[in-house]
Amino acid sequence: MFDGGFGLLFGGVWMLLMWGIPLLLVIALLKYLFFRPHDKGGPDIRPERKTPLDILKESYARGDLSRDEYLQKRDDLLEK
Repeated sequence: MFDGGFGLLFGGVWMLLMWGIPLLLVIALLKYLFFRPHDKGGPDIRPERKTPLDILKESYARGDLSRDEYLQKRDDLLEK
């Protein structure tokens, strides 16, 4: 008496699982590939551009420039 009802119920559940799970996986994959958040530092985030003054400060910090060279170039960049 209940055999036909349970068969239809579980048949529908299995059909949903067989179609639903792969469909959800495809949607999740597409969302991951095309809609990544930009705050995680992924490859699609461009690095911040450095100004010439930033580069000059880094050179001075590394010891590539003397203090006088740094001050002269800084003044040149700031047009003093």
